Amino acid sequence: MMPDKRKLSEKIKEHLSEAQPKKIPDDNILYRHAGVLIPLFMEDGIWKVLFTKRTDNVTHHKGQISFPGGSVDEKDSSIEDAVLREADEEIGLKKKDVEILGRIDDVTALVSNFILHPYVGFIPCPYNFIINRGEVERLIKVPLKVFNNAGNPESKKRYIKYDRQVYYGFVYEYESDLIWGATARIMANFMKVVGNNLLL
Repeated sequence: MMPDKRKLSEKIKEHLSEAQPKKIPDDNILYRHAGVLIPLFMEDGIWKVLFTKRTDNVTHHKGQISFPGGSVDEKDSSIEDAVLREADEEIGLKKKDVEILGRIDDVTALVSNFILHPYVGFIPCPYNFIINRGEVERLIKVPLKVFNNAGNPESKKRYIKYDRQVYYGFVYEYESDLIWGATARIMANFMKVVGNNLLL
């Protein structure tokens, strides 16, 4: 039997509302701020998350796998507004087609000196995405079971070399793609908040 999309999205929303997201203070304005969207959808009865593979033309995080999102601008009325604007600009995902379910803990992207503010949203599937080829090389659909840390979260950690630096942290592999860095930490936290077995 195919899972009930509405019932599951309501469960996610409930879990997120019960967990108070941790906000990283920036009273001295030492960081730049960006909002990102964790786009959840159901395809063939399987919960998945949508990622973007960044091009080598972008200023930050060249070639990495990330979420739709970007810097908060003065014209944005809120971080959520920035998230939805950037998702539209990057992949053509319209604001009216995103159901925001909640948000999770802030994380830092130390390489680029950003504080990332992650929002969780439910999106339709199928969808006619319009990709900004200057920023996004391709879209990646990853089943949520890939991020299951229920057994031993530490087993998902390893070293990664990037731009002549070595990083240690959560790394998830799906087909030929590696998801690491702030994106992986956001997914690890998301699974911890909503429950590793809820969406699988």
